[in-house]
Amino acid sequence: MENKNLEILKQYWGYESFRPLQEDIINSVLLGRDTLALMPTGGGKSICFQVPALQLAGICIVVSPLIALMKDQVQNLRKKGIEAVAIISGMSHREVDIALDNCVYGKVKFLYIAPERLYNDLVLERIRYMKVGLFAIDEAHCISQWGYDFRPAYLELAKLRRIHPNTPFLALTATATPRVVDDIQDKLGFVGRQVFQQSFRRDNLAYIVLAEEDKMGRMLRMIHRIGGAGVIYVRNRRETQEVSQFLINHGVPTDFYHAGLDTQTRSQKQDSWMENRIRVIVATNAFGMGIDKPDVRFVLHLDLPDSLEAYYQEAGRAGRDGKKAFPVLMFHQADREKLWANFENSFPAISFIQQVYHHLGNYFQLAYGAGQGLSFDFDVVDFCKRYQVDILPTLSALKFLERDGWISVSEAVFIPARFKFEVDYQELYKFQVQSAKYDPLIKLILRTTGGVFDFYASVNEYELAKKLKIAYEKVIDMLQGLQKLELASYLPKTDAPQLTFRQARVDYKHLFIDTAFIAERKRIKEEQIKAMYTYLDTKDCRSIALQTYFGEKVETPCGVCDLCLTRQHRVDLHGKLTEEIKTALLAGEKDVKELVDLLTLGDDETKLHVIRLLLDKEQIILRDGKYSWNSQF
Repeated sequence: MENKNLEILKQYWGYESFRPLQEDIINSVLLGRDTLALMPTGGGKSICFQVPALQLAGICIVVSPLIALMKDQVQNLRKKGIEAVAIISGMSHREVDIALDNCVYGKVKFLYIAPERLYNDLVLERIRYMKVGLFAIDEAHCISQWGYDFRPAYLELAKLRRIHPNTPFLALTATATPRVVDDIQDKLGFVGRQVFQQSFRRDNLAYIVLAEEDKMGRMLRMIHRIGGAGVIYVRNRRETQEVSQFLINHGVPTDFYHAGLDTQTRSQKQDSWMENRIRVIVATNAFGMGIDKPDVRFVLHLDLPDSLEAYYQEAGRAGRDGKKAFPVLMFHQADREKLWANFENSFPAISFIQQVYHHLGNYFQLAYGAGQGLSFDFDVVDFCKRYQVDILPTLSALKFLERDGWISVSEAVFIPARFKFEVDYQELYKFQVQSAKYDPLIKLILRTTGGVFDFYASVNEYELAKKLKIAYEKVIDMLQGLQKLELASYLPKTDAPQLTFRQARVDYKHLFIDTAFIAERKRIKEEQIKAMYTYLDTKDCRSIALQTYFGEKVETPCGVCDLCLTRQHRVDLHGKLTEEIKTALLAGEKDVKELVDLLTLGDDETKLHVIRLLLDKEQIILRDGKYSWNSQF
């Protein structure tokens, strides 16, 4: 078994050996055991399900909320010659139908789906007819209401267990407290408990927390001192641009990144940073998932994250090459107050949730009793502006509406234009002979796009226009024309989140909202905020504080965080001051002022502190206002 694992790893990924725990997890899956893997960001989680899936009979269904990451993994698997598909929001009913058929009857080895897809009976029914060798659940902490990123759609995963009771589950996450670890296994109905956990300690990361009023000045000095590439996390889109411009003005090659940018722009900015054409990327938390840049020397947070789970994951993007790196968190008192205010705004009144639901019905012009199963592109910023509601409580209201089964909301994702011929080759040829207008376009599509009679294939309207030497608008017009003639189906590209009404619209007065659940979520979130405060205020060791939070018992300080270095500096300083005091007093008795003035190290407070310690240990003696060294030492 082990030789086969390594053989597959070398053949498809080119690695000579596994990272820690990877092969243990793989072997557990191959033995048919339900398995939970806790591995740090960048620990190689995908290998843990991809290698065993290639040995197991049937398809591997991967559930993940990270659509961009799913698309990347599908592309990478296809490049390796492994059949993989993803079913994501924005795809038409017919596209989904064809993709699922290929999973049932074709050679597809990996099916990636967003958890929201499990609301759909069509998807569940097709999965019933698939031969499934493994269910891989990425970001598994999302299933737990105790987790920092609870997603209601993850609760639908229990249906997979009922459909295929004998298929093992592999749940993967980078961050989970002991309570979340137990909850993941309970919610997924684990048979037996197989938990593999890497230590949360990263020996090369020097965690630093700075109480700082002048964040921009300190940030600039830190970037110059540390050098190398880095990520700076801020809370909102406006800050990404302001901080980026500040660094550019001070000679640091920088760019900004947030979810409001179009997909092409985000990709360009990300590539520039990955390829070191810029040193620093200033971003919201929309940046980082699935990005494996090994040489990140610092990750700086200018705003407080709202949980230690989020902080640990973002900070963990530093130092993946094993070399020393610096996760730095800057804050001042106002940040603590803002974090608490945001927490309060994340739990709106029931009347506000009802109001948001009512506005959604009007926004999409749905009649009462209509809308079940309908999906729409959803611009939440436009929605908030139109109805003059704040975005943070609105986002929370949407999440509670999703939890109670009224709607589902997917993340924003770019889906290119798709095209499929709906007639056979002979009928299409007859049309080409009769239509000189469409013939060049049809020939180009047939020449450059494979499988276009069997399934929806991606097309790039700009590339088609360029090759045909005609206007982009003309290509769009012809593609739409082929659809009107019922010769083809054309689905334009989209770059927006999708909102789906899971039930027909009701009067908001009849809208059921689970108030007990909201109260419980608020209590859990309050615990997470307080844990963040505890981390800021700890006096021991940053790594120990993080490990303790995640349930890892450890007593050895890391030796590299700000607190460990300060403590070590203090020990070294005390030792040197003790030697100075001994030398001064062996030369003769002195009163406190004479002694303090003679000492060259530390400030007066530190000097007096060491003198008091030496008095307590009786290493120096005080008699008649004069200090002398105890000859017994």
